[in-house]
Amino acid sequence: MKFETDYIEKLAKILADTDLTEISLEDGEQAITLRKDVIVSAAPQVVAAPQAVQAPVAASAPAAPAQEAKAPAKKGTPITSPMVGTFYKSPSPDADPFVSVGQTISKGDVVCIVEAMKMMNEIESEISGKVVEICVEDGQPVEFGQVLMYVE
Repeated sequence: MKFETDYIEKLAKILADTDLTEISLEDGEQAITLRKDVIVSAAPQVVAAPQAVQAPVAASAPAAPAQEAKAPAKKGTPITSPMVGTFYKSPSPDADPFVSVGQTISKGDVVCIVEAMKMMNEIESEISGKVVEICVEDGQPVEFGQVLMYVE
């Protein structure tokens, strides 16, 4: 099944007319995510972002409570979560983490996985540098735009 433009437009209207912030659909190897970025004092934006289908990883760790306290500004460039989901630092519970503090990474390196709706989404670095802080614990829920780690 190919996602038709009319179908996508109907989903976008549902997203715009409700309190939902994201709709994700998967059909075999095809997937689509519609996300609404809410901006204070402006109309919401609806963004279509196709997601690559990933093989599920057999990992189920208990979720830790989200950290609500804002920390002081960190040194470095943040890598943020592109979606709401669960953060995983490694591809499986018994595997080494993708990155660790002090490690040098390159643009395009996979730095973690965010599981959303049973899909494992590899998060790639958009910058090169040294990881100076990892802000999220393994198995912790993350929000869209939440800082996952800092790179300098």
